This record gives sequence, structure tokens and C-alpha cells, in this order.
Amino acid sequence: MTPALNKPLPEFEALATSGIKFTPAAFAGQIVVLYFYPKDNTPGCTTEALQFRDQHKEFVKSGAVVFGVSRDNMVSHDKFRQALELPFDLIADTEEKLCHMFGVVKNKIMYGKKVKGIERSTFLIDQGGVLRAEWRGIKVAGHVDEVLKAVKGLKTTA
Repeated sequence: MTPALNKPLPEFEALATSGIKFTPAAFAGQIVVLYFYPKDNTPGCTTEALQFRDQHKEFVKSGAVVFGVSRDNMVSHDKFRQALELPFDLIADTEEKLCHMFGVVKNKIMYGKKVKGIERSTFLIDQGGVLRAEWRGIKVAGHVDEVLKAVKGLKTTA
């Protein structure tokens, strides 16, 4: 069941780097940015991660915590995070539970073959655990600035 805008997220648990167990309840009172990306160490995903990294202080100042989510395993995430010096954690959704919950698994055509892939998407959850905004099928350029603007807008309404 895909979370609906302006509705609380259902409870779930996901493992992230740094040994963090992510649950909506564990981050109650904070704004959460969950960004889904296809794969560690690919050009678009690296660019997106670097843009979130470069704006990270602004997200923190605005009361937000950022998590990247992909189907890669924890070893891949740890290497990706270390190589790019990411100040935020990455969730390893190897069983695609979060990907399916948020409806980001899509059929894509790659090299003429149908494959299941992750649609680059971002979700903004407010301090009360309510989904406030979603961006689906996004292009990397300018996206992080748009998310930060939405976070700042949430902070002023809280």
C-alpha cells in the first residue's frame, strides 16, 4: 500500500548504515527526507548523493534528516558513503520492501530489455510522520534545491 499524501506513514523498519534502524516513530519530531535512487556508484545517483551532501548542513539547520534508499546491500552502501563522504545514512532495501511500499519499482527498458528498476523519487515526511510531498521520476538537476525549499516551508508551518 503506497503511503498517501497528507496521511501518516504506516509503521515499518529498515536498516541503514551506521547501524541505524529506521522507523517513522524513531524519527518523530523531525522532518525526514527519503530519497530513492537506482544504484550506488552510477553517474546520476552519484551526482544526486553529492548534491544532498553539499546541502546537508542546510537540511540539518532546517530540522531535517536525510536518508538515501536503494536496493544495494550494506557493504555497497558503506563503500559508496565512504567514497563520497556522505554525512547522511543510506538504507539497504535489498528485499525491496520500502521500494514497493512507496511504489518506486517500475518496469524500464535497458539495452532493449525489460527490467525492473527504481524510479528516482523523493518523499518528504513532516515532524508528525505525515507524508507531505513526493517527487517521482525526477531529474537530478535542481531537485535537491527544490526539496530543501519544501523542507524550509514545512519548518515555518510547524
